[in-house]
Amino acid sequence: MERTINNLQKSIKGRLPRQGPNNKDGMFVGDRIHVANLLFSLIHHPIPVPSHCPKKGKFRKGKIRPCFHTSYKAYLHPPSIKAHHLIRFAYQTLHRHLRERERERESGGDMKMASSRVCSRSGFWVVFLVLLGSSCSEGQMVPAVFVFGDSLVDVGNNNYLPVSFAKADFPHNGVDCPTHKPTGRFSNGKNAADFLAEKLGLPTSPPYLALISNSSQSNSSSPFLTGVSFASAGAGIFDGIDEEFHQAIPLTKQVDYFLAVHDNLVRHMGSSGAQKHVAKSLFVIVIGSNDIFGYSRSSDTRKQHTPQQYVDLMASSLKDLLKRLHSYDARKFAFAGLGPIGCCPSQRNQNKTAACKEDTNSWARMYNEALLAMLKGLKSELEEISYSYLDTYTVLQNFIQNPSAYGFTEVKAACCGLGTLNAKVACLPISEYCPNRRDHVFWDRYHPTEAAARIMIDEVFHGSPQYAYPMDLQQLAAVQA
Repeated sequence: MERTINNLQKSIKGRLPRQGPNNKDGMFVGDRIHVANLLFSLIHHPIPVPSHCPKKGKFRKGKIRPCFHTSYKAYLHPPSIKAHHLIRFAYQTLHRHLRERERERESGGDMKMASSRVCSRSGFWVVFLVLLGSSCSEGQMVPAVFVFGDSLVDVGNNNYLPVSFAKADFPHNGVDCPTHKPTGRFSNGKNAADFLAEKLGLPTSPPYLALISNSSQSNSSSPFLTGVSFASAGAGIFDGIDEEFHQAIPLTKQVDYFLAVHDNLVRHMGSSGAQKHVAKSLFVIVIGSNDIFGYSRSSDTRKQHTPQQYVDLMASSLKDLLKRLHSYDARKFAFAGLGPIGCCPSQRNQNKTAACKEDTNSWARMYNEALLAMLKGLKSELEEISYSYLDTYTVLQNFIQNPSAYGFTEVKAACCGLGTLNAKVACLPISEYCPNRRDHVFWDRYHPTEAAARIMIDEVFHGSPQYAYPMDLQQLAAVQA
């Protein structure tokens, strides 16, 4: 069906992301996905070559150039201008093939035209995929991000658990999202997983349970190419930590889910292709807070294990799971240490003075030391792995001790909740929330605000050795696997 230039431009604009770095609406989406989706649509629903281009296109005379304005760069992730040029090239190639088909149609060669259609489509994709695969947009630092963890990085997995109490699918969560609706994140907007993905030039890794619930067996490509999140609110390193919330995805199960993803990648990319893809990808692990909270709540566990024994068991259990991931080609790991979780509103609320709960903080520091020691030992066993330990304890402690340096004015109370420190009642639809989320460190009783999560990722991505060891996240992403 014939389309006008205006329809063509509207079609392009409708398929490209409308977010920019300075906009408040939504999260960045990877150029590769959008380019691929756009071109897939164009190949299967070809647009006739326009007879002319608007003057503002400024295309050279005599050249077959698409009517594709440079203003559309604004709809791509800014560092990824190469993706814009790929789209231009794709249009040029597509239009050239369409012209050839038009000439063949005029000559009456129906069979020849049918053959040309197949060849032109396959040839187009070969050229495009080679270019796209080799260039991998300039802003994209790794091919994929696989996220494991708890509510600090959960982007909606628990929405798909039928009986879990640990969900954020109700107001006022998501109040600062583009739709002002909850997304499954325990935040007023984005969380650390979103900001890390932006830094890496990738879309936020989508929740695994959402992908498998919406997947179709007829899909010609894997839905996991740019990564996936297995993180689940209430999850811990140990199975059963989620008993208070009735249902979560423990880390052991998250790793099991990754093995299924790996099998899917092998089916779509081949064994060698999947191995290289996964080895270059980043594995992000943010977990352990719920294990410490569980230890604090359980007198039986404290009788069975000293704090040191408990955190050592946490680290050794994590090590076993990392070895499983390594056996399935994982090579680059980012580990977030525990923050001063004794300073979150729920813990402060247990002290009459609203002071931090020092025993909880002490156990968090002990675990961080055990984690670091484990990682150093694992590196000596598996030399090909690379890792970055992120000292979120120091970062968050700096927020609390020197809030004005980071733009915060409230470090004790939650933004959303009820009662003392807004921590007596969780962030529920009946709760109140603060008018300025930017000046609070904590969104609810346990989780940071979008502002705090953004600054934390900023600090560790290009971090000094004070915040990231033995390398920061940018350096880890650049490691050749």
